[in-house]
Amino acid sequence: MYKVLGRFDEPTAIQKMTLAELEILSEEIRSFLIDKVSKTGGHLASNLGVVELTISLYNVFDFKKDRLIWDVGHQSYVHKVLTGRMEAFDTLRQYGGLSGFPKPEESTYDMFITGHSSTSISAALGMARVRDLKKADYCIVSVIGDGALTGGMAMEALNDVGDRKTKIIIVLNDNQMSIANNVGGISTYLSQLRVGPSYTRLKNEFNSTLLKSSLGKGVVNGINKIKDSIKQFIVPGMLFEEMGLTYLGPIDGHNIKEVSKVLALAKNTDGPVIIHTITQKGKGYDFAEKNPNKFHGVGPFDCDSGEICFTSGSTYSKVFGDELVKIAEKNRKVIALTAAMKDGTGLVEFSKKFQDRFFDVGIAEQHAVTLAAGMARDGAKPVFAVYSTFLQRAYDQIVHDVCIGKLPVVLAIDRAGIVGEDGETHQGIFDLSYLSHIPNLTILAPKCTEELRVMLRWAVEYSGPVAIRYPRGGDVKELDLEPVGKIELGQWEVLKSGGDIAILAVGKMVGHAILAAKILEEKGIAVSVINAYCVKPLDYSLIDDLCEKACKIVTVEDNVINGGFGSLVLSYISNKNKKTEVLNLGYKDEFVEQGSPEILYSLFGLDPEGIAKNIMTRFDKGVNDEQY
Repeated sequence: MYKVLGRFDEPTAIQKMTLAELEILSEEIRSFLIDKVSKTGGHLASNLGVVELTISLYNVFDFKKDRLIWDVGHQSYVHKVLTGRMEAFDTLRQYGGLSGFPKPEESTYDMFITGHSSTSISAALGMARVRDLKKADYCIVSVIGDGALTGGMAMEALNDVGDRKTKIIIVLNDNQMSIANNVGGISTYLSQLRVGPSYTRLKNEFNSTLLKSSLGKGVVNGINKIKDSIKQFIVPGMLFEEMGLTYLGPIDGHNIKEVSKVLALAKNTDGPVIIHTITQKGKGYDFAEKNPNKFHGVGPFDCDSGEICFTSGSTYSKVFGDELVKIAEKNRKVIALTAAMKDGTGLVEFSKKFQDRFFDVGIAEQHAVTLAAGMARDGAKPVFAVYSTFLQRAYDQIVHDVCIGKLPVVLAIDRAGIVGEDGETHQGIFDLSYLSHIPNLTILAPKCTEELRVMLRWAVEYSGPVAIRYPRGGDVKELDLEPVGKIELGQWEVLKSGGDIAILAVGKMVGHAILAAKILEEKGIAVSVINAYCVKPLDYSLIDDLCEKACKIVTVEDNVINGGFGSLVLSYISNKNKKTEVLNLGYKDEFVEQGSPEILYSLFGLDPEGIAKNIMTRFDKGVNDEQY
């Protein structure tokens, strides 16, 4: 089926291929990725955009000894194809299968696990400095996108790189603009001239000769001033040059010959180098080229039509976006913020309707939180929509800039709990733990999409900081849940009464708890089910009542057990010297790998059957493993 890819055996084979063969290889890899991702889903557009760039990297470097770090990592599929993992692509992002991100346990070519952005330069620099301490000789290459470069961590790393002039190669993959052929050719020529051996030798000899006399020193200073002025005019990378890096580019990232040539120049250049490549997201697949956002992270789709296969139904993200638009129509103080996740968090319509009240700050969660704090301080009602896993990066800002001042910032935490196929780096299973111990912060979790509307309306009117965490996708399909009528802090909703066991469930787990109760009822075991929609503060009165009735308490949350909702309940009961039995259900003290939510819920005993079985086992209700 494949002329070149079919006989590809190892990465070093690339260096023996002709340019014509490499170009055929690039097209065959594109066809391969489109075919495989259409079946499994995954990050398509970003990978189609780095095909030639990845091939060029392997054409110049030997990554058995050299180091390659991918920022974010969702664009590493081509890298995986070239490093012996073609056969595993049928299992991409599935439980026990090929990861959608670099994973050192998966391959020695995956040097660093990356799933969050803006980390690659820091990691690569760390490796480079250890290399220098060992007096070893190999190259360290970081590939970072223009979006990831907006992250403060990346700029901090660049500043450090230039300070000590550590030899490192940074490839800036810029897919936000086009590049004309003549610009690419001129830039390549200028890059060759500026770092070529003849130019460097002439410059060094010229300077050493003139610096021997006072007159010569004056000439050199004057020339340097003129040179800097010219560079400011003709060199687009002056920011990087001023930080101490040699800037090469911009070059056409889809031209294997030119990219390979510049990479080779960088390889033989002392000190840090940044190579600016221009690429097109989705290149080679018409539907992805026209709509790269749609094919960034995509589910299974039809290759011929580009139509995505999905089940209809309302999602939490969509409901959040729709409701925020309704709220903003009536309340002009409402402002929406996002960190480069407008589509994913449901803010597209808001951004169109209220352009002056919508702010996308790029990949800068720390900045977004403090920006929101500043807005709230001056009377606005900012709502920051962010994925749970990315909000982790702004912990200090939540504590220091929002909660100490009791500022009315709403944190709309999307993708809380299991997100599924993106794996360890993206599961939102820590937010209850890292938020629940912060003073002044109210934490809510809706049991259904309609309850999110109620909570959002309440949160915008509340006078202090509020976090609302909700899962990916929609409601539990088997149930039609009614939203709580009114938000009352420290008061939970009793959905079902009976028996001497009470299940206190949070968010999506409420639906699972209701279904678990039905399973238990069929076995003659009556339980109460409580919607603990207000995670902080707890409903202390209800907990006291359950303890007085000698009820056994089961907490269920889509979060790690350590430091989560169950820990809060258990701590309160223990401090009150109660003798109530408590069973905490959630995720263990480990990272949760990739897989469908259904598989992962079952694996951790958080599906209805698992909850029922855990209850029967713990409270000796006659569980029989063969029944499950």
